[in-house]
Amino acid sequence: MSPAGRSLGVPAVLRPAATVVVLRDRADDEAEGIEVLLVRRGEAGAFGGLWAFPGGQVEPTDADPGAPGDELAAARRAAVREVAEETGLVLGAADLVPLARWTPPPEAPRRFQTWFFVAELAPDAVGRAPQQVAVDGQELVAHRWLAPREALAAHDRGELALAPPTWLTLWQVGGGDGPPPASARRALETFAGRAPGSFTTRILQVGETRLALWEGDAAYRGGSLDQPGPRQRLWMVPGAWRLEWAP
Repeated sequence: MSPAGRSLGVPAVLRPAATVVVLRDRADDEAEGIEVLLVRRGEAGAFGGLWAFPGGQVEPTDADPGAPGDELAAARRAAVREVAEETGLVLGAADLVPLARWTPPPEAPRRFQTWFFVAELAPDAVGRAPQQVAVDGQELVAHRWLAPREALAAHDRGELALAPPTWLTLWQVGGGDGPPPASARRALETFAGRAPGSFTTRILQVGETRLALWEGDAAYRGGSLDQPGPRQRLWMVPGAWRLEWAP
């Protein structure tokens, strides 16, 4: 089987962006110990209707005055600002754990090179009201707290529309093929001990199915999809996306 892609002309300019996977501990006794905040974008725009993590574009004012050329520092500041603007939640920049930097495929109509961070919504302090999510009903029209694996199951049922980076991030935060993290704190410790990932997405059309490939996959730079070697690919089969992950 040979991959077949197509070029759609000059790629759109890459714009810097940042998003945050906000975690909290579950209040019940379910087996999966964490929940993730997902927000639904309004129908307008390139990402209309998708469920995603809160975040947005890095602005010039997000540059760190002490390190104006520091891309990661600017992304941290943007992430905190965007989460506050979109959801009302207040996070600390120093509490954000870098998870990965994502680069979209050349054919994407709007291209944001996005830093993904993980952060814990701190437990309610004694004497203080808990933080509540508030969306504006226009740019963001809904929000849900879900265990990562619940979110993936809801996607399979057609209840949540997800982009590949969101899908793979939920899979990672939910423990991948292993057991789910017991708490938000444990999840943060896990990712703090790893180097951030780097994902540049390549999209192929294989028959009726779209396929996302990431660098490291044996077929990322061409050749047969059946050739032996590492697998870092997501088959976007309607009703049940299927991940092959064997780096």
